[in-house]
Amino acid sequence: MATYSSNIVINTNEDFRQTFDLASASDNSSLNLTGYTVSSQMRKYAGSATATDFTATIVSPETAGKVSIALTSGDTLSLKEGRYVYDVVIEKNSVKTKVVEGMVLIRQGVTR
Repeated sequence: MATYSSNIVINTNEDFRQTFDLASASDNSSLNLTGYTVSSQMRKYAGSATATDFTATIVSPETAGKVSIALTSGDTLSLKEGRYVYDVVIEKNSVKTKVVEGMVLIRQGVTR
């Protein structure tokens, strides 16, 4: 399974959602995510002790190969402007696989 690279932009005080289409490395078909769980975090840098957890879900049906990460406007309001890193990890039978990684740009909103 390949790790995809995707940079994202999050505006503070706005809801955020991003969906990723995962494909099988063997035949490029949608990855069957039946039986998997998904998690995702963002940090200022990879080794930072402080993390922001995304709400990470597998989009139904699981055979479509889609995962989604999200933050509410309340979650994004507390984020500080700047660059961060994030990844998305799937897990099955205690085996974790990073499937997406990239940079996050947090942009400070004006209107609250």
